[in-house]
Amino acid sequence: MGVLMSRISDPYIWMENLTDPRLKEWISNQNDKTRKFLEKLPEELEPRIAKYFKIPYIQTVTVTKKGYFFLIQEEETQKIKLRTRNGEILQLVDAKELGKDVVLKYYFDVSKNGERLAYYFSIGGSDEGITRIIDVNSGEVIDELKGVIGSIVWIDIEKYYYVKLFRVEETPDGVRPPTSRIFLRENDTDEMVFGEGLPTAYFVGIRPSNDYSKALVTVSYGWKESTVYGGDLKDPQSWKQIFKGEDFPVYPIDYVGNEYLISSYDGEGFGKIIAVDNSGKTRLVIKEWEYPLQNAVVVKDKILAHYLVHASSRIKIFNLYGKELREIKFEIPGTIRSLNSNGEEAVFKYESFWIPYRIYSLTLDKTKLMDSMELKDDYIIEEDFTTSHDGAKIHLFIVRRRNSDIKKVLIFGYGGFRIPITPSYTAYVIPFIEDGGVYAIANIRGGIEYGEKWHKEGMREKKQNVFDDFIAAIQYFKKKGAKVVAIGRSNGGLLVGAVLTQRPELLDGAVIGYPVLDMLRFHKLYVGKAWVPEYGNPDNPSDAEFLIKYSPYHNIREDKKYPPTLVYTGLYDDRVHPAHAFKFVAKLGEVGAPIFLRVETTSGHAGATPKIRIREYSDIMAFVYKILCLANN
Repeated sequence: MGVLMSRISDPYIWMENLTDPRLKEWISNQNDKTRKFLEKLPEELEPRIAKYFKIPYIQTVTVTKKGYFFLIQEEETQKIKLRTRNGEILQLVDAKELGKDVVLKYYFDVSKNGERLAYYFSIGGSDEGITRIIDVNSGEVIDELKGVIGSIVWIDIEKYYYVKLFRVEETPDGVRPPTSRIFLRENDTDEMVFGEGLPTAYFVGIRPSNDYSKALVTVSYGWKESTVYGGDLKDPQSWKQIFKGEDFPVYPIDYVGNEYLISSYDGEGFGKIIAVDNSGKTRLVIKEWEYPLQNAVVVKDKILAHYLVHASSRIKIFNLYGKELREIKFEIPGTIRSLNSNGEEAVFKYESFWIPYRIYSLTLDKTKLMDSMELKDDYIIEEDFTTSHDGAKIHLFIVRRRNSDIKKVLIFGYGGFRIPITPSYTAYVIPFIEDGGVYAIANIRGGIEYGEKWHKEGMREKKQNVFDDFIAAIQYFKKKGAKVVAIGRSNGGLLVGAVLTQRPELLDGAVIGYPVLDMLRFHKLYVGKAWVPEYGNPDNPSDAEFLIKYSPYHNIREDKKYPPTLVYTGLYDDRVHPAHAFKFVAKLGEVGAPIFLRVETTSGHAGATPKIRIREYSDIMAFVYKILCLANN
């Protein structure tokens, strides 16, 4: 018992108080130490990284009758634009005009005819922000909401539903945060219309059917199960349970031909599509494939289903009775994002490691490339598998220049919350690849690259599988004689922190960003209670038993030799408390580890302005260069 108590002691709990004067001085000293270690290297790398960050990058695209709305990062800012049906480009919003350090996080579904647009922004990438609704034709601000606002659904141009996340305060019906509720807003007044009595850590989402006749509502408990509700869009009293996932997630797709289309992850967990009529009768539309369904939309009388095949996207087109009609593949492994439909046409973005975006329009007759941005160089993507401790096959993406050696590897992982890690445009690693480095991604358990079972095999008491999978991926490169730095962010920071404390001898360096590292107190900080379904509950003794076994903060040892490690976070992170990073760094420093901390003053969990991100990644990659390219060992 005494040994256990010493492991759960928390000498740095005072660092959870961000107003403590001692902390401000400590952060300043840590930043100075890191700057001294990196020397002039960030200044040398910054223009090279900035070159690729400044390339236009479309984040989101949406199709409406009015045209195509998109959120784009360009010229060190973010903008929302409209491409009209006649090809005219209209700029609607510019983050620079909203204020200093503003991050445009996303815009919501545009109203049916494209007359209204709601967008969400915050200072420094914090989760708490402001939602503004504008008239698309005039640019006039019609309404404004504060807090963490989710889906907005227009009933007409004068009134709408919105989802509010309660992060700190109780809900109107007296439930402790975090949780969410749906409100109806009309004439500057708000009425809660859905979610009463939903407990803590239950969250709701809403969107309309393509014909705007039905409300499609999802109630989720963490990332492990959900229930679909539906009913008359204009009458919340009519919303009723349509289909419930018993320990598996379900999501609404659309309402077509008097049936709700729903994706369900029961069975083997790869995802199938079912139809539920108004009486509750169900029928199977599209059976499970051997690869996981990500999402689906309806265009006229066809279903466009997006699948992942070894973590790369493809689309299958079916009729409403499940007959496969054709398949859309891509020659370069990549990812489909923001697939959406207005019922007549679908659009989506496709991206890969050196493709910032391709924007496609898809009707039943043809697939049209509307716009693209691609880098021209001799890059290659290789794919391979390695074997984890229990025989599980772990897929790897290996990105490098042709004819370069696999000797300097930066490996990225995540492993949680059903999030698949797929090919994406990663501006900050391109100079590293140009200089002969290798960027690798490990598709480990905890994500949904291989279905819901793949996710559940990395949850709760099975979380060690995630770390062992990543260890196997690192060993794949070490066996080739490579030096390896592991990098991860958020839950990926937990991943790297766990591997660092369990197998420090495997790593030549580690980079840990905005991380969850104290697995006994995560649920007491900010919105950490929301992660209890995924991680377990530290207040439950049986859960605490498996959490403490891997909690990075609690498994630092004096008798271990740790590689150089950079931990980075931001003071505007109001999702994962920066104290996770601070406490971990302090404890590693206590045992004499070569630990470095970088704290950004105007950056949050959701990111930062392009200028600040360039600065942040210049420091991160300078650290990687110091370990992989400049170190003598």
